[in-house]
Amino acid sequence: MAGGGRFITFEGGEGGGKSTQAALLVAALERAGLPVLRTREPGGAPGAEEIRRLLVEGAPGRWDALGEALLVTAARRDHLVNTVWPALEAGRWVVADRFADSTLAYQGYAGGVPLRQLRQLYRIVAGDFAPDLTLILDVPAEIGLARAKQRGGAGEDRFERMGLAFHAKLRAGFRAIARREAERCVLIDATADVGAVHAAVRAAIAERLALRLGA
Repeated sequence: MAGGGRFITFEGGEGGGKSTQAALLVAALERAGLPVLRTREPGGAPGAEEIRRLLVEGAPGRWDALGEALLVTAARRDHLVNTVWPALEAGRWVVADRFADSTLAYQGYAGGVPLRQLRQLYRIVAGDFAPDLTLILDVPAEIGLARAKQRGGAGEDRFERMGLAFHAKLRAGFRAIARREAERCVLIDATADVGAVHAAVRAAIAERLALRLGA
């Protein structure tokens, strides 16, 4: 993006602490004097938020994986056009709770949609655009699901109810993405406490984006 902003995404399975770490990073960036926008997927724009409700609420079998991928792709286009790209062009740093890697992991590795098809869908709506840095918060599926259950989700628990086997595949998918795209992705142990994970996030920002942030 010509505006000079940076796009940072948090990824990982349920209960990994993505929302918490995104909020901590946004606060750290703001303390550093940078203009920041926090967003999420699915969602992050008015139309995309409407689609989000279709995806995260209701019975686990409400959609098959391909149907989910199509809905997510439509939401992503709205999110990029109306939120992410304008913010980056304006020079803002954008921190997103989930992005395209979640589609590969949820609908691809865990859901069974061929990865090639998912990548084609992404290119249709986003071209060659990609995050500057992706932080994958890694936690064993059983631990993440237990955390998510304690947290609650105001009805947004459709994916959490898909079972341990699904979430084990999901974790394996995120780890495979981290290995395949090591230049963009950093795998972070999310079993540690919140402060330790945030310190690992700051270290990744310093190493990959040459920006040192205070605690």
